[in-house]
Amino acid sequence: MAVHVVRLGSPRRKHEGVRLGTVRRPPRGVPKAEFARRDFYDAWLPELAPSEALVKKALAAETASAWRAFEKRYRVEMRRPEADRLLTALALLSQSADFSVGCYCEDEGRCHRSVLRELLREHGARLA
Repeated sequence: MAVHVVRLGSPRRKHEGVRLGTVRRPPRGVPKAEFARRDFYDAWLPELAPSEALVKKALAAETASAWRAFEKRYRVEMRRPEADRLLTALALLSQSADFSVGCYCEDEGRCHRSVLRELLREHGARLA
């Protein structure tokens, strides 16, 4: 049992479990009834996505120092009580269930999901 960190919209892998979308916005042009069928997500958790302003900073981060600044600010946002409670709950669930969290970004190294992976690990999650 473990948390899988995935790119939303990619084909599901074996034992991936339920997909949770940790994104600010639903996929464009996709009817809500088709989110799961098209391998986006089964449930939406925008509380674990960076704020809209921070998403803009991440997209504009062209240097390593700009990316580190994004990571730092995202970690601050994830200290909010509602986000911290979700991270704790997901970490606990990962001990007994397979599920996935993800985002649309092609490159995980320049996506909040790379930081989310570390935050989950820090909260005690079992990662795939």
